[in-house]
Amino acid sequence: MLRITEIKLPLSHLPGDLEKEIISYLRIIPEDLISFEIVKRSVDARKKDNIFLVYSVDVQVKGEDYLLKKNRKRKQIRQTPDTKYRYEINVPEGLFGSEVERPVVVGAGPCGYFAALLLAQMGCRPLLIERGLEIKKRTVETFSFWKGNRPLNVESNVQFGEGGAGTFSDGKLYSQISDPKHYGRKVLEELVLSGANPDILIDHHPHIGTFKLATVVRGLRSRIKELGGDIYFQTRMDELILESNASCLKGVKPFEVVGLKLANGKIIHTKNIVLALGHSARDTFTMLQDVGIHLEAKPFAVGLRIEHPQPLIDKARWGEMVGHPRLGHAEYKLVYHANNGRTVYSFCMCPGGLVIGSSSEKNCVVTNGMSQHSRNERNANTALVVNLKPDDWRKYGRWEGDPLAGIFLQRKLEKNAYNLGGGNYFAPVQRLEDFLAGKPSKALGDVKPSYLPGVQLTDLNRLLPDYIAESLKESLFYFDSCIPGYNKPDAIITGIETRTSSPVRISRDTSLESLNVKGLFPAGEGAGYAGGILSAAIDGIRVAESLINQALCD
Repeated sequence: MLRITEIKLPLSHLPGDLEKEIISYLRIIPEDLISFEIVKRSVDARKKDNIFLVYSVDVQVKGEDYLLKKNRKRKQIRQTPDTKYRYEINVPEGLFGSEVERPVVVGAGPCGYFAALLLAQMGCRPLLIERGLEIKKRTVETFSFWKGNRPLNVESNVQFGEGGAGTFSDGKLYSQISDPKHYGRKVLEELVLSGANPDILIDHHPHIGTFKLATVVRGLRSRIKELGGDIYFQTRMDELILESNASCLKGVKPFEVVGLKLANGKIIHTKNIVLALGHSARDTFTMLQDVGIHLEAKPFAVGLRIEHPQPLIDKARWGEMVGHPRLGHAEYKLVYHANNGRTVYSFCMCPGGLVIGSSSEKNCVVTNGMSQHSRNERNANTALVVNLKPDDWRKYGRWEGDPLAGIFLQRKLEKNAYNLGGGNYFAPVQRLEDFLAGKPSKALGDVKPSYLPGVQLTDLNRLLPDYIAESLKESLFYFDSCIPGYNKPDAIITGIETRTSSPVRISRDTSLESLNVKGLFPAGEGAGYAGGILSAAIDGIRVAESLINQALCD
């Protein structure tokens, strides 16, 4: 087949116009076109008065070799690349035949689920354990907390439970990582097989949405179990059990995994663990540090959520084409380099979404954003976050150079947000004009905050370190030049956003195995190697491959 890229059609194009454009583009007669398939679709809105849909298509035509040679100088026409994922190793039957060799995956987020899925597809009978609840019970628990009907469940919430933190998000499925082995394509195809809309295979910026994600994770769970895997919920790992690794050279991986202890006291014996923790598994990070796992501090960012009326964002992006059914609601991405050397950027932008309570520890307030697939809520929201530097968190550790120091800074800010919100997990909020003026807000305007369980008007300058507040204020004037109306006086800002990424990295070597523990494979967001659903799922697949490769070499 041939792949044609950069086919532009107006928003008003008819269903048959794409076929006509392909025929014209290739300069062939209609009878020579056998079939075609859309492989990518995006929007070109650089000129708001002339917005296009841009397609890439794979076509089957008569005389393919001749056409390829004839168009060899046209970069938009080439042979269709092979984007199928392939794992090139044959796994012998019974490789993990004994229970002690059976791989254990800790964490049922996208990383853990895709690690377990690949292991199951390779006949390795993985055991996946998750501290939180399965998705249906988790959703009830979380929504009840938001509505004030149940207390915070520290074991199952927005951060913990089946599907991971990404389940309550916009469900974005794109990444900027290099992917020559087509891991990303495999993830998207597996998601479709598990119940996701097939459009995610062709959309330039695919997303699923929270309720759709719930369906997909149930599908993934069923497929893993059908392939011989087991999944246990409400099963928290409390201790990693290690032994001295006498078979290794001195100084090289001095420990090896021999099992793990659960919260109920049960011990699971295993030689292979995929550690797919979320970025909020603070108690687990502390345990890992106590048993001697090599950890290092990792940069992260902190900031606030900002809400605007969705029509304001749509108008800024789509111009007079606002409301066109082929466009949907607009999203944005912003970056600003402040005079103090900090970078401010938008994070987890949710068109037509909600700001949600994402606490996982008592007496702490954390925010995040969420959208349903329809993206039909009244406000657009995003986090505006500022990068932190090692000196910002170093003093908060238990000792100089403590790799967990960032966690202590996060917790301090979250407790301050809880207190500033008046307790009861209400979030502190402020009108944008008052934040810029440095005075507390007394009343809301037209923009109503969407955060649940509730909000308390205050002055967020009291919550933020000066270097964060100054960077945010400076950036807002630039962002207003990018999106007219961004500095809408009654836009709402909500504190605090601290869980942008893990503040810790569980060090690993080129084989993706722990730097100092044989049989331990840190993976995903919590381990510091991913940022989002797609990259976490990809890392899970890569780690599962490496675990099998290491087992074959032993």
